[in-house]
Amino acid sequence: MLSCGDLPFDYLEYLVSRLDVPLLYVPGNHDPNLQSPDLSWMPLRAEVPIPGPAGCDNIDGRIVDVRGLRIAGLGGSLRYKEGANQYTQPQMGRRALRLEFLIRLKRLRAGRKLDVLVTHAPPFGVAEAKDATHVGFVAFVRLIRSFQPVLAVHGHIHAFGRTIPERRIGATRVVNVVPSRIIEI
Repeated sequence: MLSCGDLPFDYLEYLVSRLDVPLLYVPGNHDPNLQSPDLSWMPLRAEVPIPGPAGCDNIDGRIVDVRGLRIAGLGGSLRYKEGANQYTQPQMGRRALRLEFLIRLKRLRAGRKLDVLVTHAPPFGVAEAKDATHVGFVAFVRLIRSFQPVLAVHGHIHAFGRTIPERRIGATRVVNVVPSRIIEI
């Protein structure tokens, strides 16, 4: 199960406990900051709480292999005010470059490419954005064109009763999963 951000953490915990399947997520712009604070001052044996919903895996800036699929994630939206999980185009470009390096390194080791890209914001140009907050990131388009995952899923764009059609970037299906979707790969 994948979450593209902005869902209450207790809801994600409920889903993972009821369905008993892995739940991977990226944070959205309305989620709290999940960066671990500097805890180097604490004793080594101290119990350090992991930020985020219990039982779920934050894949922001990471690549994971789950049930035969290689999945990578980047959370956050375009910066439009002060707050967590918001980035400028250049900031997300640097985050995407780091993820690209990790994907290439894993591909060299395992000989496999990326299967699914999970983001909060859409790739630039695929959403019918009415404002700068929702236009998406150029860096996501570059990742999709470079690695050609089978699927790219994003949230952040609320359709408010409309069905948003799937888009394509090359051979990659780009799907807005708001409010929810069941997708077969």
